[in-house]
Amino acid sequence: MGSYSPPRFYNKVLGKIIMKTIMEPVILAMADEKRLYKGALYGGLMITNKVPKVIEFNARLGDPEAQVVLPRLKTDLLDIMLAIVENRLDKINIEFNNNVCVGVVMASGGYPGAFKTGFPVFGLDDIDKDIMVFHAGTRTNPEGQVLTRGGRVLTLAATGKSLADARKKVYKNIARIKFEDCYFRKDIALFK
Repeated sequence: MGSYSPPRFYNKVLGKIIMKTIMEPVILAMADEKRLYKGALYGGLMITNKVPKVIEFNARLGDPEAQVVLPRLKTDLLDIMLAIVENRLDKINIEFNNNVCVGVVMASGGYPGAFKTGFPVFGLDDIDKDIMVFHAGTRTNPEGQVLTRGGRVLTLAATGKSLADARKKVYKNIARIKFEDCYFRKDIALFK
């Protein structure tokens, strides 16, 4: 129900382990089966005792993970996508800025189980200009009012120089948004 980037536990050694033991074997298996794939391959992983384990694979960017990774991307995403399509990904340098990004999902009460929809969403005009608001389960009525439409209603994301800074900004702005049965986790990117 939220995410942050970069992960505090990530380092180059772990990255190499993930590539060698998970990602590369999957790519090689697809090649062996002559299954051409060009696009994002999202590996949802869990790290236990410093060992990565696969939870899921998606042929798309993860949500809300992409919402905290992409704001840190210095390289133009279109350039990356074109390089993938044109088989020259190894020729470009993908860079990220040094900021931290925290994203928190605002969900309908009851999600992922049963939930009601159609509630007005208030406070979107009160959000700070540097806060990113990603609409997921929303719609507008004929008068232009934003209403809830799904389980994951919005994700708010904030960048900062530190995890604490980004976290403080995102939760300050979440407090400004109101809709009936709103639920969000209060512990995203919280470490003791």
